[in-house]
Amino acid sequence: MSSHPTINIRLLSGQEEVQACAAMMATSDPWITLGIEYNQCLQAFEGPSKECYLLLAGEAIAGFVVLQISGSFKGYIQTLCINSRHRGQGYGTRLLQFCEERISAISPNMFICVSSFNTGALQLYQDFGFKPVGELDNFVKQGYTEILLRKTKGPINGYHVQ
Repeated sequence: MSSHPTINIRLLSGQEEVQACAAMMATSDPWITLGIEYNQCLQAFEGPSKECYLLLAGEAIAGFVVLQISGSFKGYIQTLCINSRHRGQGYGTRLLQFCEERISAISPNMFICVSSFNTGALQLYQDFGFKPVGELDNFVKQGYTEILLRKTKGPINGYHVQ
């Protein structure tokens, strides 16, 4: 019998879950360092071209992801957050695997931004196959740099959705 909880990824549903996820963001880095407060975190879930998924470890919310699924950067992982109690246990990798499966159905490209000071997340993304494609100085907050990363299966032209 395994001591690890069952992992389930499903669409986020209801305002209570949105609020729990926004609170998770607002009380952890990189959002603390970037000065992004709870009400701003709530806005991360808004918009018609977004899909929001929960990662559950048993009954506990271990993390979540917000994907952009249309537009020029469809396949953009807008927000990926793992509860601080669950970091370093493979949940980030599991959520990235899910993102890759979902995004492959609509695009050959996955994008994500990471704050340059968020070295643990940067390492996770690079280990997963993301490559840096540019830096966005002062993008979120003055004095801080966001690194744009991409993982690709090839160009958009000629890609057949799965």
